[in-house]
Amino acid sequence: MIAPQATRRMFSEPQRAAPGGVLLPSIATLTALAILVGLGTWQLQRKDWKEALVASLTQRLAAPPVALPPCRDWAQLGPDDEFLRVSLTATFEHDKEALVFTAGSSMRDDGGGPGYWVFTPARLADGTIVIVDRGFVPEGQQDAARRAEGQIAGPIAMVGTLRFPEERGLFTPTADPARNIWFSRDSRAIAATKGIDAAPFYVELESPPAPGGLPHVARLTPNLPNNHLQYAITWFGLAAVFAGAYVVWLFGSWRKRAPAGPSNRSH
Repeated sequence: MIAPQATRRMFSEPQRAAPGGVLLPSIATLTALAILVGLGTWQLQRKDWKEALVASLTQRLAAPPVALPPCRDWAQLGPDDEFLRVSLTATFEHDKEALVFTAGSSMRDDGGGPGYWVFTPARLADGTIVIVDRGFVPEGQQDAARRAEGQIAGPIAMVGTLRFPEERGLFTPTADPARNIWFSRDSRAIAATKGIDAAPFYVELESPPAPGGLPHVARLTPNLPNNHLQYAITWFGLAAVFAGAYVVWLFGSWRKRAPAGPSNRSH
């Protein structure tokens, strides 16, 4: 039989927690909170960056066009010159055009389905060449013979936006020069394949529209998605849920370890 004194001690003395019973869950919770709060803070920083980018693009794309920089200045062009609106007069070399597959662009109001950007070398009056993205043609209209009306001859006064070659992504398919199809707007690779010594940039055409409507030109608008605030709220919300669950668990754990009240003790 258990002695009365031992019985009283069992019910009156608090039960000792197992080693690490609170410490390990606390460390895990704090680690999870640090990660979730860090992710939320990062999304707020991304939101500020995206808003600044949209403001900068809006300012650049609203500016009046300037004359295309001369060839001697091309090597000095850098990131601050991208999205500069430029004007130029050049003659298209349609026999060297290339097709860049696209599923659409967040900065244009066309190209809602699969199709192609038509990249065409354009020869300036001094003999230098600039590759021009003439615009979008839908799937099935990529053959130049089906849009012959838009294959303009002779010098053309144009307005467009200066862009730099697009790097091929990790999952971007390899170009297929045999079929004249590329999968990134890499004007350097296109020029090299076509045997052309072209400018280190390309011009995304916004006017004039092609006769017949194809390729379809459009003025760029900075309609970039900005969901970073929603993402930040999600991460901070998850952090609050973790913190709340931990407090509830800790309170329940404390109650289990707390000494029994006088009314619950055995006499």
